[in-house]
Amino acid sequence: MSNDNDPRSKSGGGTTEEPESAKSRDVDLVVYGATGFVGRLVAGHLAEHAPEGVRLGLAGRNRGRLEEIRDGLGAGAADWPILVADAADDASLDALARSARVVISTVGPYARYGLPLVRACAEAGTDYVDLTGEVLFHRESIDRYHETAVRTGARIVHSCGFDSVPSDLGVYRLHRRVAEDGAGELTDTTLVVSDLRGGISGGTVDSLRMQIDAMKKDKQARRTGLSPYSLSPDSATEPDLGRQSDAAIVRGADIAPGLGGFLAPFFMGPYNTRVVRRSAALLGHAYGRRFRYREVMAVGSSSLSLVPAAAVTAGMGGLVAGLGFGPTRALLDRVLPAPGDGSGEKARANGRFAVDVYATTSTGAHYRSRVAAHGDPGYAATAVMLGESALALALDRAAAPEAAGVLTPATGIGQPLAERLRSRGFTLDVARR
Repeated sequence: MSNDNDPRSKSGGGTTEEPESAKSRDVDLVVYGATGFVGRLVAGHLAEHAPEGVRLGLAGRNRGRLEEIRDGLGAGAADWPILVADAADDASLDALARSARVVISTVGPYARYGLPLVRACAEAGTDYVDLTGEVLFHRESIDRYHETAVRTGARIVHSCGFDSVPSDLGVYRLHRRVAEDGAGELTDTTLVVSDLRGGISGGTVDSLRMQIDAMKKDKQARRTGLSPYSLSPDSATEPDLGRQSDAAIVRGADIAPGLGGFLAPFFMGPYNTRVVRRSAALLGHAYGRRFRYREVMAVGSSSLSLVPAAAVTAGMGGLVAGLGFGPTRALLDRVLPAPGDGSGEKARANGRFAVDVYATTSTGAHYRSRVAAHGDPGYAATAVMLGESALALALDRAAAPEAAGVLTPATGIGQPLAERLRSRGFTLDVARR
């Protein structure tokens, strides 16, 4: 695993100043992949909620389709510039990165299409946000472009959707409150998905397929995918906390008093946990040297909940195994959503999520933070999270952490993102129990 990847390590302690090269760009924000399902949702959110005076643009391969999207966004978007760029054309990506202060990428799977744009933004000193939940892509982005981004002052902030804003901000804000209270450091910390209603993204399924294929073919990719510290700056400096499983059934009473039943592994936990552990390391292990983190989901509060918890666990393992075996993959592909598919407007509006992060501190204190929102987590809520992440980088840079490089939502944006999401109706609370 590469080392020396602290966000401040190559920039004299980091800076909240925007790179000089980014101060005279044509647009403040550009949505790359605006003709895709999530790209259209993000563009719509920005058209409705971006403050007056923010210069917005749309980017992608097809000018005609981009103009159709722009025409559907209302009169306020009529003069948004169109930028034609293709993941297979480095020159077009360089031009895109040089034209904007912040680039929003919704073009996945990121392992297939994402790295050229990360390179362009890192070299141009352009801030960047995306939706990735792909650990192998994230790792390669760190290894190739972290130091370049530190040198230019760019903030490359991956995973600014449901992967992994609720997890990362939930723990980050918990840490801040514990520190303010002088209650020690975080130790055993568990995120519980207590409410979840929404569809499965076809893009997420396609990303899973690609990662399974890569891990089957390459031993190093398999080791990276399985390591709990696969996104850490330097795994050799991580504390030895014993085995950390992302696929275990957990008793609620072992997490917090009064939490009943058994809880199943959360299917996004294997990625989210690594993002949170990277944040902890980039912050100098400020969460605590005995910080242990896992994610689970509620399936009922009685002793009988062991049955659905076991079923969920088996189902997750079966899906991965099925996608890794040719004949069963062909069958699964007939029923799983295809890339580009998305939920309808009514389903997006009726979706919701709530996650509770429970922690015990080194002084024995107990805390809980909650992140919750209305809207389909993978689509409606994610569009808000991604759009507000980009707005925070463009407008609230001075209030964000001092950092540059390949970062996480907590280390690259932090509290300004929490405040923006709260203004959009998200719940972000922390309480001592």
